[in-house]
Amino acid sequence: MIRSQVMGVGSALPRRVLTNAELALMVDTSDEWIVQRTGIKQRHIASEDETTASLGEAAARAALAHAGLSPDDIDLIILATSTPNNTFPATSVEIQQRLGMRHGYAFDLQAVCSGFVYAVSVADLHIRGGMAKRVLVIGAETFSRILDWSDRTTCVLFGDGAGAIVLEAAETEGTTADRGILASALRSDGTHKDKLFVDGGPSTTGTVGHLRMEGREVFKHAVGMITDVVTATLSAGGVSVDDLDWFVPHQANLRIIDASAKKMGIAPSKVVATVSDHGNTSAASVPLALSVAVADGRIRKGDLVLIEAMGGGFTWGAVLLRW
Repeated sequence: MIRSQVMGVGSALPRRVLTNAELALMVDTSDEWIVQRTGIKQRHIASEDETTASLGEAAARAALAHAGLSPDDIDLIILATSTPNNTFPATSVEIQQRLGMRHGYAFDLQAVCSGFVYAVSVADLHIRGGMAKRVLVIGAETFSRILDWSDRTTCVLFGDGAGAIVLEAAETEGTTADRGILASALRSDGTHKDKLFVDGGPSTTGTVGHLRMEGREVFKHAVGMITDVVTATLSAGGVSVDDLDWFVPHQANLRIIDASAKKMGIAPSKVVATVSDHGNTSAASVPLALSVAVADGRIRKGDLVLIEAMGGGFTWGAVLLRW
C-alpha cells in the first residue's frame, strides 16, 4: 500500500511577541482573565514586512531542510490559510515563486482553523492517487490583519505564524504498523456559519472585514464535534485511544483541549499544547505544535500521532498518522 509519510517539519513565527500585559493596555482585560479562560499567555503578531506568504515560505524552507530536500524535489504545494496575501492569485503560488519552483502545481485550501488537517488529507489523496510523490503542506496565517482590536472577546485569542510538513509517497505493508497516514475524517456543517465568521468579503461588502465569534456557542459544540471525528478516525485506522502516543489538537483554547482529551480518555501527558505561547493561529496551529513537539524530542519516528482541528463554518476533522 502507498502511504504518505512525514519526511520533515518546520515552522516560522513573527518577530514581535504581544503579551497579555501589553493587551491589557489596549483593551479592558487582564493577564489573569485571559489565562484563566483560554490558557494563552502571549502571541506573535506580524509586522508590516511579514505576510502569510513570507511566513509560509520560511516554514516551508525549514521543513525542507529538516527533510533533507530542496524545492526541486516537491511536486505539489497546498497552503491552508484564511488570510491570503491577495484575493487572487493563490498565496501558495507566490510561495512557489519565492521558493524558486517553476514546476509542479500549487493551490490554497480554505477551511479556517481546520485548514491544515483538511490539507493533509487532500495531500494524502493526491499522493495515493499518483498525482504527486512529494507534497509540501503549509498552514500559514496573519489573523492580526482581520481582528477588531477594540473587541476584547476576540483580539486576545489569535496570533500569527506558519508551520509546514513534507509528505512523501512510500510503499508499505498496509498495516497499522506502517509509517505514514493511516486514516482521516473530515466534517462540516454550514448551519453554524454565523457563530464564527468574518463580516466582509469581495462578493458581499468588498472589504476584508473583521472576525466575529460567539465564544460560548463555539465552546458548546467543540468538544462533541472533536470527539465525534476523533472516534471515527481511530476506528477507520483500526486503533484505540490507548494506542496513541501523541494527541496534537488545534490550539484554540486550553479549556477545549483539556475537556476534549478528558472526554476521550487521553492522558494529559500525551497532549501537545502550545496555545500558551502562540495563541490561536488558525490553520498554522497544528503544524506549529507538531514542529515544537518534534524539535523538543517528544514526537519521534514510529510514534502514533493524532491531529485534529475545528474551525469556522463549522468545519472539523482529524488525521491519524505514524510518524
